[in-house]
Amino acid sequence: MNLIDLSTNEKKVFGLHLVYSTIEGILAGVVVLNEFVFIKSLRGTEMQLALLFQASIIVFIFSVVIHELVKRFKKKHILKGTALITRIPLLLILFFPRKVLPDEAMVFYHYFFLLIFVFYYLSMPIVYPIINSILKNNYSHSHFGTFYSYATMTSKIVMMITTFVFGWMLDNNPFSFIYVYPAMGILGIISLFLLSGAVKEQYLQTGEPVLPVMSSLGKSLRDMKAIIRSNKPYRDFEVGFMIYGFSFMLTASVITIFLVEQLKLNYTSIAFYKNSYNVIAILLLPFFGNLIGRIEPRKFAAFTFLTLLMHLFFLGLSEYFPYYWDVGAYRFYYLVVAAFAWSGLFAASMSLLWNIGSAYFCSDNDAAAYQSVHLSMVGVRAIIAPLFGIWLYQDIGFTGVFVLGVLLLALSILIMFWSIRRNKQVIR
Repeated sequence: MNLIDLSTNEKKVFGLHLVYSTIEGILAGVVVLNEFVFIKSLRGTEMQLALLFQASIIVFIFSVVIHELVKRFKKKHILKGTALITRIPLLLILFFPRKVLPDEAMVFYHYFFLLIFVFYYLSMPIVYPIINSILKNNYSHSHFGTFYSYATMTSKIVMMITTFVFGWMLDNNPFSFIYVYPAMGILGIISLFLLSGAVKEQYLQTGEPVLPVMSSLGKSLRDMKAIIRSNKPYRDFEVGFMIYGFSFMLTASVITIFLVEQLKLNYTSIAFYKNSYNVIAILLLPFFGNLIGRIEPRKFAAFTFLTLLMHLFFLGLSEYFPYYWDVGAYRFYYLVVAAFAWSGLFAASMSLLWNIGSAYFCSDNDAAAYQSVHLSMVGVRAIIAPLFGIWLYQDIGFTGVFVLGVLLLALSILIMFWSIRRNKQVIR
């Protein structure tokens, strides 16, 4: 791709997107260790850990409703208001204790921590569809996947560095997060204010009269039903994604417990594994960015689901073959290294599929609506899956949960190929 051939508007939006992605990479590098902070430093319970993970996903259930409501306000104002409402609460972590208190005293801080991050995660169902619409309407089709992969690659490089530094800080002082999270809140406000500079209201407004609130919500649900009913390839894509999502959510918090309690990893080692898959993702993102624009999106989805399946497979085996070698503060489990190599492939492909995969099933003007439907489905499965995963772990152990996750992923892959044979045409 030759930058000289790009329009002035594409260059401007890509520049803002890149800066936004860089700052968000810092935030993501901190948040990726969130659950470990909660269970290792704050000594939260397993069910509370599932609630923390659930909070990061369940907010998407409101995506379709939010898509209708944001039509009533200027998108610049929405992004700025979202920044203030969702990121300022992080400053309250400054008032957390600097050491572990007795259990009865820590309970308050456990739920306070959860509440703060509920506010933080509320930004996602608001911001993601707006970003999808901004990019879909400012980037040409041929540049869409490539630009998104470059921005995501930049974000992951920054995320990797941040994760390493934050993990090192936590091993030196398990309560250093008290200062890191408030700084993250300030950066988060800056990133969304910068992103608002890419908004041109004429791109995002529909030109249709704004309905009363209740009528608008009813229309939103009817539109969601119509999209699912009329676009069969997209419906199949969402069914497969729903089953994949159950597998991912069932196992996510269980994996955190597995790394901490079964493998006894410190923050530095955890940061290494998190960074190792990000290195692979960074190297492969340009390739996958080009590929997603050329390959059948359901085939791309099937491959993505396979990479997570292999991650769970090797991680589960490590319980029975726990062989490792130590290098300084790092502990390298052979099979866990293999598991996170597959996780790198998963991170590279899923970062594209999850964020822009739905856009390949619709026209430019419908990109935000389709992404809102997609994100709402994410929220629906989050109601059950994370807590159910912890309950299963407590009943059938790590192996049972990992086996179930693998079987669900295998089913989601079969659905993608079945869908391709049944309905071949998609809007690209």
